[in-house]
Amino acid sequence: MVVKTAEIDNNKIRYLEEGSSENTLLLLHGLGASAERWEHVIPLFAKEYRVIVPDLVGFGHSDKPMVDYTMEYFSEFTSKFVESIGIKKLNIIGSSLGGQIAAEYAVNHNDKIRKLVLVSPSGVMKYATPALNSYISAALYPNNDAALTAFQTMSCQDDIDEKMVSEFVERMQLPNAKMAFMSTLLGLSNAKVITEKLNMITVPTMIVWGENDPVIPIEYAQSFVSGINDCRFYKMLGCGHTPYVENSEKFFQIVVDFLD
Repeated sequence: MVVKTAEIDNNKIRYLEEGSSENTLLLLHGLGASAERWEHVIPLFAKEYRVIVPDLVGFGHSDKPMVDYTMEYFSEFTSKFVESIGIKKLNIIGSSLGGQIAAEYAVNHNDKIRKLVLVSPSGVMKYATPALNSYISAALYPNNDAALTAFQTMSCQDDIDEKMVSEFVERMQLPNAKMAFMSTLLGLSNAKVITEKLNMITVPTMIVWGENDPVIPIEYAQSFVSGINDCRFYKMLGCGHTPYVENSEKFFQIVVDFLD
């Protein structure tokens, strides 16, 4: 896995890259996360794809400019990022916030996308769940205990990776990290629900949701499945908010079958 840098609007964007296929796969992480959130599945996908995984602007080790982190801003960022690394056509998997960004990007760029996978995307839920509140609290007051509790609440796993917890705490203490996090939350709460735009997505799409997701509960899947014309749905049993972390082999199998 190679760590690279792109420059978008004078902001340095860090991203990971692995694999040498002609087919490109872009992975977009969720709120407060980083490219490393995908580390269990990157090597699996890299056997068949050129996998590109950015730290979204405002998150991870990418720059965090003083801007309004709205959906429009993230969609525009994605467009510029894809252009900057010279991708003509790609597959996208977006999780949570990354799922909403991927859907927004698809609305405007169907011609660029082969297939789209949304993993428990945000964009419809308008009320914070207790699990989301626990995560927000851990982001704003970052310490290992709060972060561990938040990750345990969000997932169906008992054994949470300590490295993931400590890296989250470390990232949330970086300059402007909390500002970008809060601005994104405000951007999400002020955005119109994405439902009315979903019929503008014309590429084959798959929605994957953990059956026990406490952050964005699985009942929100229906809006996406019924809103997107060419859409499949897969419920991941025994998983919470991040099935690609909780059961990476199974997640890979389901998704790669769809992409192929």
